Amino acid sequence: MASATTSRLSTGIEGLDEILYGGFLPQRNYLVKGTAGSGKTILGLHFLQAGVDAGDPVLFINVEEDLDDLTANADALGFDTDAIDFLDLSPTADVFVEDRTYDVFDAAEVEQEPLREAIVDRVEALEPTRVVVDPLTQFRYLSTDDYQFRKQVVGLLRFLGQRGATVVFTAQDARNQPTEELEFVADGTIRLESAPYGSTVQVPKFRGSRVKSGDHAYRITDDGMAVFPALAPSDHHGTFTTEPVSSGVVEVDELLDGGIERGTVSVISGPTGVGKTTLGTQFMNAAADRGERSVVYLFEESKSTFLARSEAIGIPVERMTDRGTLDVREMNALELSPQEFARIVREDVEKHDAEIVMVDGIAGYRLTLHGETDMVLKRLHALGRYLKNMGVTTILVDETDSPTGPFTATQENISYLADNIVFLRHLELRGELRKAIGVLKKRTGDFERTLREFEITTDGIVVGDPLTGVQGILTGRPDLLDDE
Repeated sequence: MASATTSRLSTGIEGLDEILYGGFLPQRNYLVKGTAGSGKTILGLHFLQAGVDAGDPVLFINVEEDLDDLTANADALGFDTDAIDFLDLSPTADVFVEDRTYDVFDAAEVEQEPLREAIVDRVEALEPTRVVVDPLTQFRYLSTDDYQFRKQVVGLLRFLGQRGATVVFTAQDARNQPTEELEFVADGTIRLESAPYGSTVQVPKFRGSRVKSGDHAYRITDDGMAVFPALAPSDHHGTFTTEPVSSGVVEVDELLDGGIERGTVSVISGPTGVGKTTLGTQFMNAAADRGERSVVYLFEESKSTFLARSEAIGIPVERMTDRGTLDVREMNALELSPQEFARIVREDVEKHDAEIVMVDGIAGYRLTLHGETDMVLKRLHALGRYLKNMGVTTILVDETDSPTGPFTATQENISYLADNIVFLRHLELRGELRKAIGVLKKRTGDFERTLREFEITTDGIVVGDPLTGVQGILTGRPDLLDDE
């Protein structure tokens, strides 16, 4: 079997190249299948555009769509149609109005011959290194039976391969148009599918090399097709030193025995309005003082609200963003897939050296799954493992339901993903609403097993002494032990 480093031809789509470890193997043929409108033609155009960019002759054999419509749509997506050679074999209006007098059994042969001649003449004249046939299934209608169709397909693909071309051919998934026989003749298959949680691309077959498995995501944009590979944490490793990451608040660091360790995942949990985001932002504020870069992904709050609220309590987030030590990203979960979000995170880590990442909050992130709620833990586990491998300190903000009442560590059952769990609680003492902070878990070291009063002021976070005079905080029924 060929190795992943074998010379490849780029597909023209960065994410797809990553899945294929560089692209297609030269002089082989690849089937792209999917339903109508899934993006098969766009993928083929990307493949040809990559050839144009490399200075190679390329050929698009159009068998179905009106050529004017095809080129207009391609131009609108930014493809250089002037540099792509188009062989238009699509039916014209004359096909409908012509009087055909020959026997129906001879019709296929009559129709095939001029198409064969046109393809042979153009390929011999152009000698393309890349060819797209869109869609190859149209040749079925020019064959008397399935055997003849498969015979014609094999002959065409061998002819193109012997002329030095790498071929991408498309097929539409439909009940009345099975494509299984095309998978047998193809060296590889790319399957485009629509699912309740978004559009996915899979590569179930790829002769001669391995590919990245999984349900990868894709999106059709104004620039064509963008592919987002499923995150594979084992493929990513960074070099870092394990050391405490300070919050910049002495009392919080005391609770955590010096801070949270670099390259760990921490969950900050608590009910609404208790200060979870503010506490996470404080870690990034301290990181900015050390010259480190952080990123916060807002799934449940607008960027403007986050900036205004942070500034109001003395955390200089606008100065941090101006200096490049903080990036605040407002995420639209309903327009994202988990794979696309993972790609955004990877770019911040690998291209922009983010050292602290905060996801605020997990309930909003869950919306990226578009109903695939049973995958929350799997997707978060992959993201957290990747960030740990890269030495990034990760903070996940998780909102619990009840402002008071029985204690819940996390709402999304993500406790096992966390190296550290810091929780915040609302307290009702003597008719006054107060707050407390505590540490439930720290895998990498010791921690203080007391609760402390937690307050957010115009000067920032203030943490008091241990609440030794109160019991029952975690039960939701705090009682004062004395009058202090």
